[in-house]
Amino acid sequence: MKVVTRRKALEQLQQLAVAATALACTPRAGAQGKAAAKETPMKTQTSMTAQAPVLDTVLRVEPLRTPWQTMDPFLFCMHHDDAYPAGNAQFGPGEAALAGRNIGADFSGLSGWSMYHGDVVPGFPQHPHRGFETVTVVRKGLLDHSDSLGAAARYGQGDVQWLTAGGGIQHAEMFPLLNQDTDNPCELFQIWLNLPARDKMVAAHFSMLWAGTIPRHDLRDAAGRAVHVATIAGTLHGRTPPEPPPHSWAARPDSDVAIWTVKLAAGATWTLPPAQTGSNRNLYFFRGSGLTVGTRAVPKNSLVVVQADAPTVLVAGAEESEVLVLQGRPIGEPVAQYGPFVMNTRQELQQTFEDFRRTGFGGWPWPGLGPVHGAQPERFARRPDGTLEKPA
Repeated sequence: MKVVTRRKALEQLQQLAVAATALACTPRAGAQGKAAAKETPMKTQTSMTAQAPVLDTVLRVEPLRTPWQTMDPFLFCMHHDDAYPAGNAQFGPGEAALAGRNIGADFSGLSGWSMYHGDVVPGFPQHPHRGFETVTVVRKGLLDHSDSLGAAARYGQGDVQWLTAGGGIQHAEMFPLLNQDTDNPCELFQIWLNLPARDKMVAAHFSMLWAGTIPRHDLRDAAGRAVHVATIAGTLHGRTPPEPPPHSWAARPDSDVAIWTVKLAAGATWTLPPAQTGSNRNLYFFRGSGLTVGTRAVPKNSLVVVQADAPTVLVAGAEESEVLVLQGRPIGEPVAQYGPFVMNTRQELQQTFEDFRRTGFGGWPWPGLGPVHGAQPERFARRPDGTLEKPA
C-alpha cells in the first residue's frame, strides 16, 4: 500500500478538481470504566511492580520517515510540531515571517514552523475525505475545525477530535495564532484509521474527546521514576477511554485498537502489556536521546515494530523519552487510495471522484476556505444539529 503525504494528497486533490470540471501496573481502586472517564479528569497514580524477564519482542527497527509508516488498520500518521511566532490581527504570523515560503504549499519547516496549505493562517483549508477516519490529537496549541456538516470546534491542550469521513465530508483544520505578544507553539498527531468495506459509506460522524475524559495514568517504576500514559483508544489497567464513533473499526470489541502516548522520565522503565495475537503494534520513538525496547537499543526518530502478543519492556535513555503506540487487529482488505480518498477498488475510487464532483459531499457552508473561530481561546464544539458543547 502506498501512503502519500498530506501535501501530496492535496496536490492530487487540486488535480482532481481540474479533472472534475473538464485525502504491568494495577490501577487505583474505583477509577475504572467509562463512567469514571466521563465524570473526572482521569489520573491514576501507581507504583510499578518488579519487571518480568525481558523478552526480545522487536521485529523491525527503521528510521521514521514523513509521514510515519503505519500498518493495517492504520493508513497514515503525521506529527506536526511547529514553533509558531506571535500572531497578528488575522491570526497568522505576519507578512515579514512569510518571506521565502511557498505560500499555499509550505512544508519547509523554515524557522521551526510551516504554513502548510494556509496563506494567512497556518493549516489545511477546505478539503474532502471518504472511506476512513481522522483522529487528531492536539498536544499544544489550538486547532479550529469546520466541516460540510455545519459542525465547528476549537480544541487543543490534550483534546482529541475523532471524525468518521464515511461516505464523504469536507473539512478545514486551521492553526490560529491567537497570542499577539508571545509565541504560539502547536503540536499534534493526525492519524488515519481505515474503515472496512461494509462501513466505508456510512454517514459522516463528528466526535470530540475532551482532555478531561481521556484516561491519564501517572505511574512510577520500581526506582520511583515517572511514567505517564494517555490512552485515546484501548483499555489499559481496566480504564476505558470514551467510545469512538459508532462505525469506527475501533468500536468493535475484537479490533484491539490502541492509540497511546507514553512519556518516560530519564532512565524510567515501563512494560507495555500484551495485546491480542495477530494484532499489529508499532512504536514511534519521536523524542529523547535513546530508548531500549525489549533487549534492543534504538535511536531517536525510530519506528519499532514489536510482537503484539508479548509484554514489551521500554527503558528511557539519559533524557525524557516519548513514544506513540499504534496497535490494532488488521482489517485485511484491499486498499485503493488516491490522496484523501480510501476505498477497496479502483472502480470505487472512480465513483468517489464522480460523487464529489456532483455533490461536493454536502457542499461548503462557510464564507471562506479556512475559517477561524474568533479571538477568544475558549474550547468548544458546535455539533451539526447546533448543540453547543464545552469541556468540563
